Amino acid sequence: MTEKCNVIYLDCFAGISGNMLLGALIDVGMPEELLRSELAKLPISGYEIKVTRVNRGDICALYVDVRVDEHGHHHRNLTDITTIIDQSGLGSAVKENSKQIFTRLAYAEAKVHGVPVDEIHFHEVGAIDSIVDIVGVACAFDYLGVERIYTSRLHVGSGFIKCCHGLIPVPAPATAELLNGIPYYQGAIAKELVTPTGAAILAILGSGFGSMPEGFISRKIGYGAGTWEIDIPNVTRLYLGEIKKV
Repeated sequence: MTEKCNVIYLDCFAGISGNMLLGALIDVGMPEELLRSELAKLPISGYEIKVTRVNRGDICALYVDVRVDEHGHHHRNLTDITTIIDQSGLGSAVKENSKQIFTRLAYAEAKVHGVPVDEIHFHEVGAIDSIVDIVGVACAFDYLGVERIYTSRLHVGSGFIKCCHGLIPVPAPATAELLNGIPYYQGAIAKELVTPTGAAILAILGSGFGSMPEGFISRKIGYGAGTWEIDIPNVTRLYLGEIKKV
């Protein structure tokens, strides 16, 4: 009997972010209550997760909104985040994947800003919402038994975005650093469609980029929603299926 492995293929025609991917994973079978119970193992508080079904264009998708209270916006460095993950009751694979993703983020930021990695203090990418997104995605991959993750070319958007230091180009410098080796294109939509969190997840966990793997058979399709209404449906499409092991 031919062995098969569980595979995900991500169609990123409108980009990808941590919460878009998390929404798509819930849509294909990650139980919401199990996700909440796993995230409750993290020694953090001051946030609420709201999962709603929304329409983006003509596509129905799940939108994951992590709402952080006014006392929850702490600046943390890589050691702080690693400690939070290590002190949790999460499984070893979830811990390892989550720490690798944050480590890749920290090194990308350090290179862009020209400082040692231990001097990087996470702001947007290190806030509670990103910890929840990254650990939540790692939990979902573990629960679904995903062995490989393939991704289409990424639509990153175009134009400029405002950050604490002024205007920066899309893709943001840290995102561009994380996308080394991953095919992407800009397109005409003047928005940041691929976030640093989304890029870091793919940089660490991605198995192949550019096209659906040969012999892939889809079993379920899910959609994770982004925040904006744009000219195309602002969703990440996730195919959960299998391929033959080689």
